[in-house]
Amino acid sequence: MRYVSTRGGVPPAGLTAALYAGPAPDGGLYVPEQLPRLELAARAEDEALPALAGRVLAPFAEGDPLAAELDSLAAEAFTFAAPLRPLRERDTFVLELFHGPTAAFKDFGARFLAACFRRLAHASPARLTVLVATSGDTGSAVGAAFHGMRGVRVVILYPDGRVSPRQAHQLGCFGDNVHALAVQGTFDDCQRLARRAFADLALRESVPLVSANSISLGRLLPQMVYYAHAALAQQRTGGAPLNFSIPTGNLGNAFACLLARASGLPIGDVLLATNANDVIREFFESGEYRPRPGRATLANAMDVGEPGNLERLRWLHPEPARAGLSAESVDDDTIRARIRDGERRHGETFDPHTACAVEALERRRRAGDARPWCVVATAYPAKFDSIVEPLVGHAVPAPPGLAAMLARAASSERLEADFDALRAWLLRD
Repeated sequence: MRYVSTRGGVPPAGLTAALYAGPAPDGGLYVPEQLPRLELAARAEDEALPALAGRVLAPFAEGDPLAAELDSLAAEAFTFAAPLRPLRERDTFVLELFHGPTAAFKDFGARFLAACFRRLAHASPARLTVLVATSGDTGSAVGAAFHGMRGVRVVILYPDGRVSPRQAHQLGCFGDNVHALAVQGTFDDCQRLARRAFADLALRESVPLVSANSISLGRLLPQMVYYAHAALAQQRTGGAPLNFSIPTGNLGNAFACLLARASGLPIGDVLLATNANDVIREFFESGEYRPRPGRATLANAMDVGEPGNLERLRWLHPEPARAGLSAESVDDDTIRARIRDGERRHGETFDPHTACAVEALERRRRAGDARPWCVVATAYPAKFDSIVEPLVGHAVPAPPGLAAMLARAASSERLEADFDALRAWLLRD
C-alpha cells in the first residue's frame, strides 16, 4: 500500500515514510493510493480487538516494514475493550470508546502510533519530537502512550482555559519527556502553530518532528478497528447494517469510520454531530467551506473552526449527501438537556460530546428513522465532572486510570499563540 497527498503534489509514500512526514510535503494529507476491499466474515461474537486489528490493517501496511509487526502492534494498542451495548430504545446502541488509560477514544490510536515508533526508533538516531495540538483529549492520550519512551520528546499544545479542569490536569501530569504548553488562544491557534512547525523545513532539520494528531496515519488507521468490530457484531445478528452517530470536531474519528465503510465493511449511514461550531454542517448544506475562529462550548474537544481532516473527507466524498453522510449542530442548552435526561431515557450518563451525538440521533428518530443506530461515546463523563455532576445530581466517580492521573502533581508552561515563540521553545534544548 502506498499513500498519496490529497493535493497530488508529491510522489507516493509508504506507511513508515508517511508516519515520519505527518502532513504531506505539499501541505496535503496522506490517503490510500487505492482503497482496499476488506471482505471480513463475521466470526465468533467474542473476537478480540487485537486479532481483528491485524485483519483490518493488513492491507494498509502491505509492503511496509511495519507489516510484519502488525500482530504485536495490535497487542500493545488494543489492551482494553470497546463494548457495543444496547440502549433502552429499540435498535439503538452505544459504542463505548472510553475504557483506555486516559478515558477517551484517542487512547487506541495514540497507543498504536507509539508502538509503531518503538519499532522504528533504530532508524532515527536523533531525538524525535512528537508535536501535538489538542482540544482536550488527544494530548493526554499521546502523553500517556509516549511517556518515558527513550529518544522521544512530547510537546503538547493546548488552549489555555478552554479544556476542562480535569483534562488540563491530565495534560500536565506526566513530566519527564512530556511537556504541556498552555497556548494563549484557541485550539485552532494551536493547530495552526503545529502546521507551521511541520512546514518549516529549517526547523525540522534541527528538530526532527513527527505528528500525533489525527493527520497521522498511525492515529487514523487503527481507529477503523472498533468500527469494524461493532459493524461485524451487528452483522452477526442478521440485521440491517449499523449506522453511526459520531461526535466530531476535527473529523479524525469520523473519517476512520468512513474509510472503514469505503473499504467494504458493513456500515450504513454516518451522522456527524458537532457543537455550536457548525462549519461542517454548513459545508454539507451549502457546499461552501468557511473556516472561522472556534467558539468555546461545553463540548470543548470539538471547539474547532478549521477541521483538520476536512480535506480527507472531501477527497473521499466530494458530495457528502450522496454518500449517506450528514451533519447536525447542537448548542449548549441542548447538550445540557441530553445530559440531564440521559439516565432517565437511556440509562446512561453522557459526557458533553457524546450528548451531541445522542441529540443528533434523536432528531433522526423524531423524523421517523427506525433503522439500527449506534451512538459513539468518545469520553468518560467523569472527565467533565464540573459540567455533568450538577446536571445529573450526583457524583460521577473517575475510573481507576483517570483517578491515578488526577492524584499526580501537574504543571504546564504558558506559551503565546505566536509561531516564533513556539519555534524558540522547540529549539531551546
